This record gives sequence, structure tokens and C-alpha cells, in this order.
Amino acid sequence: MSLGFDAAEEAIKKGKSRLLILASDLSERSKNAIIKTAQLQSIRTIVLDVTMDRLGTAVGKTTGIISVNDRGFAEKMKTLCTE
Repeated sequence: MSLGFDAAEEAIKKGKSRLLILASDLSERSKNAIIKTAQLQSIRTIVLDVTMDRLGTAVGKTTGIISVNDRGFAEKMKTLCTE
């Protein structure tokens, strides 16, 4: 997992990212920039209906962007997030 804009962007550009998860209150500037980067690499992006604080509580660090880099975990997250 890569947390935050810079780490997620790097994971995407290096071909490590399998899924991008965004918080609902992420700034429009950050959201648009990371989504554009993800689209260039065909990385699926999910915007959750949770705040950065709540998302951060789940992963142990306040963040609005999570790049899931493990293929199996990304597939499970896609399933859980669309149910």
C-alpha cells in the first residue's frame, strides 16, 4: 500500500498500483491530478463515501489517497467497495 499523493503517484508511474482509493473530502485539485495519472495507466479508482480522517483511522495514518499495490488485496477491495 502507498499512502498519500506522492507515494500513490509514484506507485502508479512505476506500475505497482492495482487500485486507487480516494476519500470523499480530498481536494478537487488532488483528486483530479491523481485520477488523471491513474487513467493514463488504466488503474481503477474508487471514491469512498468516507472522510480522510475516517480513511486514515482504517490504515493508521491520515490520508485521502491509498494506492493498493497487491493484486489479490486490490481485487478483494474492489469487491468489497462495490457491494
